[in-house]
Amino acid sequence: MNESSPILNISIFGVFVLITLFVVIRASRNTKTAADYLAAGRAFTGPQNGIAIAGDYLSAASFLGIAGAIALNGYDGFLYSIGFLVAWLVALLLVAELLRNTGKYTMGDVLSFRMRQRPVRAAAATSTMAVSFFYLLAQMAGAGGLVALLLGITGTGGQALVIAVVGALMIAYVLIGGMKGTTWVQIIKAVLLIAGAGIMTVWVLGKYGFNLSSLLGAAVDAAPKAGEKLLGPGLQYGKTGTSQLDFLSLALALVLGTAGLPHILMRFYTVPTAKEARRSVVWAIWLIGIFYLFTLVLGYGAGALVGPDAINAAPGKANSAAPLLALELGGPILLGLIAAVAFATILAVVAGLTITASASFAHDIYANIIKKGNGNDDEDKTDEVKVARITAIVIGLVSIGGGIVANGQNVAFLVALAFAVAASANLPTILYSLFWKRFNTSGALWSIYGGLIVTITLIILSPAVSGTPTSMFKNVDFHLFPLSNPGIVSIPVAFLLGYVGTILSKDKADPAKQAEMEVRSLTGAGAEKAIAH
Repeated sequence: MNESSPILNISIFGVFVLITLFVVIRASRNTKTAADYLAAGRAFTGPQNGIAIAGDYLSAASFLGIAGAIALNGYDGFLYSIGFLVAWLVALLLVAELLRNTGKYTMGDVLSFRMRQRPVRAAAATSTMAVSFFYLLAQMAGAGGLVALLLGITGTGGQALVIAVVGALMIAYVLIGGMKGTTWVQIIKAVLLIAGAGIMTVWVLGKYGFNLSSLLGAAVDAAPKAGEKLLGPGLQYGKTGTSQLDFLSLALALVLGTAGLPHILMRFYTVPTAKEARRSVVWAIWLIGIFYLFTLVLGYGAGALVGPDAINAAPGKANSAAPLLALELGGPILLGLIAAVAFATILAVVAGLTITASASFAHDIYANIIKKGNGNDDEDKTDEVKVARITAIVIGLVSIGGGIVANGQNVAFLVALAFAVAASANLPTILYSLFWKRFNTSGALWSIYGGLIVTITLIILSPAVSGTPTSMFKNVDFHLFPLSNPGIVSIPVAFLLGYVGTILSKDKADPAKQAEMEVRSLTGAGAEKAIAH
C-alpha cells in the first residue's frame, strides 16, 4: 500500500484554508447589521441555500463515520445513511416553510411568538447550546482522528493540538464572516465533498466492472469473521432484544432529530421567502440522497480493498475507512485531496454550529432577556453582533476541550446522540407551537427542559459513556440504562411532558396570537423580507 505523505497533506490543507479564508473575508465586507451577521442578509437563493444545507448536514459523521460503519458492519452501518436521509422528509413536510415564515433568526423567535418571551427564549437558547455542544464534540473528535492519520501523529498530545488548531480556525471563520462567510464555506465544501465522494465511487465500481454484486462479494471475502452477515441485518444490532431496541432507538433519534437541529433550522432564515425555503430543502434532499448512495459503495469498497483489520488498526479506527480507501485507490495525492475535503467538512460544520449557538445566545438571551428587546435599534444590533462574536470564542474553547476528551469515539455514533437531544428537547416544542392551539409557556418549558434533562441523564447512564470496551470512559462502569441511544424513551417522554405541562398549567393560550401565528406560518404574511444593502 502507498504511504501517506504528511507534507503533501499539510500543503493541500493549507491551500484549502487560504482559499476559504479569502472567501470569508470577501463575504464579511457587507456584514453591517444583525440580519447580515446572523442570517446572511436573507440574500441567498433556494439552490444556493440548498447546497449550503447539504454542506451543513453532510458532516464528518456522514463521510467518515458512516463509511467506516458500513466497512465494518455492512448493512447495519448503511442504516445510518437511510435514517439521515428519511429524516429530511420530516423537516420538509413539518417545519421548513412554517419555521421560515414565523421566525427571524433563531428557534426562540418561533417559540416566543405566542408565549412569555423571557422563560421560553432562555429554554430555547439552553437547548440550542446543548445540541450544538454534542454535535461539536463529534466534529472535533473526527478532526483529531483524521488529521492524526494524515500527518502520522500517534500520541494523544499531538491529536489534542490538531483539535485546538481546528477550533481556532473555526472561531476565525465565524468572527470574520458571520453567517454569510460560513454559508459560502459550506457551499464550497458541499461541492467538493459530493464531487470527491462521486469520483471515489466511480473508481471503486470501475475496479469491479461496475458490478455492485462483485463489490459486495469482494467485501464479504475480505472479512472472513463477518462473512455473509455483512450483507444482511444483525451484524451490529444483533438478534438480542437489547441491540434491536437500541437500533430502533437510534432510528427514531435520526429520523426525528433533523427537524430539531438548530443549525439546520437556522439555515431557513438565510433565504428571502418561504418559497425559496422550500426550494432549498428540495435541493438539499437531492444532493444528500445522492451522497448517501455513494457511502454504500465507499463503505463496502473500503471493506473490500482495505479490509476490516487494517481499518481497526488505523489511528481513527472506523473513521479512517474513507481516507484509507483513497490511499489505496489513488495513493498519497488522492488521500491528500480527500482528506482536505473531510477537513473542509469538519471546518464548515463546526463554523455553522458555532454561529448558531452564538446567535441563539446573542439574540435570545442578550437582546431579548437581558436587554428586554429595548434600546436604540442600530446600537442594539451592533451590541448583538458583538455579543455573538464573544460567545463564538467561548463556544470554540469549550468545544476544543470536549473534542480532546471525546477523541477516538465513532463520529457517527456521537452525532446520533446530538440527534437524540434535538429530537427530545426541540422537536416536541416546535410541533406543539406550530400545530396545537392550547399549547402554552408552561408546556414549552416542561418539554424543553424535561426532554433535555431526561436525554442527557440517560446518555450519562448509558453504555456509550461507561462500562463497555467502546465506551467513552472504558475503565469505570456506572451505566444503569441498557441502550446506547436514549431516543426511544426520551422522545415520547418529552412529548408527554409538553402535553402534561400545558394541561396542568393555569396559563391560557392567547387565541389572537395563535391565530396570527397560524396565518403567518401558512402564508408568510408579515414574515421577514430580504434586506438589500
